[in-house]
Amino acid sequence: MIYSNVTKMKSFSILGFPGLSPQYYGLVSALFFFIYLSIAVGNVFILAFVACEKSLQKPTYLVFCHLALNDLTFGTVTLPKIISKYWLDDGIISFYGCFAQMFFVHYLGSVTSFILLVMALDRFVAICIPLRYPALITNNIISVLCGFAWFIPLPLMVTIVLQALTLPFCKSNVIAQCYCDHISITSQACGEDVQIVQVTTLCMAMFCLLLPLAFILFSYVSIIVSILKMSNAAGRKKTLSTCSPQIFITCLFYLPRCFVYVANTVGFSFSLDIRILLILLYSLFPPAVNPIIYCFKTQDIKQTLIKKLKTSRIGIEVKFSF
Repeated sequence: MIYSNVTKMKSFSILGFPGLSPQYYGLVSALFFFIYLSIAVGNVFILAFVACEKSLQKPTYLVFCHLALNDLTFGTVTLPKIISKYWLDDGIISFYGCFAQMFFVHYLGSVTSFILLVMALDRFVAICIPLRYPALITNNIISVLCGFAWFIPLPLMVTIVLQALTLPFCKSNVIAQCYCDHISITSQACGEDVQIVQVTTLCMAMFCLLLPLAFILFSYVSIIVSILKMSNAAGRKKTLSTCSPQIFITCLFYLPRCFVYVANTVGFSFSLDIRILLILLYSLFPPAVNPIIYCFKTQDIKQTLIKKLKTSRIGIEVKFSF
C-alpha cells in the first residue's frame, strides 16, 4: 500500500510528561539534573575508586565497573535532551539523532541484562563451588565474559534500528516519552510492516532479557539453597551478605520491568504520564542508586572507603595540630 502523505521527517519532538503544567518545568528539569548528577558522580567514583585501589581489582569488582560504565553511558545518552526540553524549552531532536538514541537505550539495557548474568555467574561459582572459584573466575575470564555481554546485543540492536529506519512515517513526529525508544518511534510509522517490525523487536528484546534472567534465577535459587544448607548461622549471614548487593541490583533492574510487562499482558492500563514515570523509574533509578549499593552493601568497598576516610581525617588533624 502506498501512502501519499508520507513525508521525510527531519526531526522529532520529545513530549515528556503530557499532563505536566508549565509552572513545574523548572522543578522537573532540576530533578532530572540532580538524577543525572547522581548517576555521573556515583558511577565515575566507582570506576575511579576501583581503578586506584589494587586490592579491589578482583573479578566481582570488575563486573561492578562494567555495570557502572554502562549506567553512566545510559544516563548521558538519555537525560541531557529531556533536561534541555524542560530547562531550555528545546525538545527537538534530529531524525537520525532520535534513532541513535533509540539504539543506545535498547543496546545498553540489553548489555545490563548480560552483565547481570555475569554477576550472577560470579556469585554462583563463589558460593556453590568455592574450591573451583580461583580457577574458574579470574580477572581475564571476567573481562572476556563482560566483553561478550557488550558484544552479543550489538548485532541485534543494529538490526532493530535498520528495520525501523525502513518504515514510512506518516503520523505525528511527537515522541510520547522522555527519550526516543522503539515503541514511541514505530508508533509514528505506518504500513503493513510496522507490526512485523514490532513483533521481531519484541522477540529480540525477550531474548536479551529472558535468557539472562533464566540463568540469574537458577543461580540465585541455587545460592539460597546452598546458604540454607549451612549449619553455621554466622557463615550463612556472611555468605548472604556477599551476594546481597548483586540481588538488590538485579531486582532493581528486573522487577519493575516485569511488573509493567505483566500489567500490559493482563490488560491493566496506565495513563500516559504514569506509564512514562514507571519507565523512567526502572530506567534511571538503578543507575542512580547502584553506586550506593556498591558502597554500603559490599564489605570490601565499604571497609576500604572507611579506611581511606579515617586516614584522610587523621592526616587533616595532624596537619592542623602543627
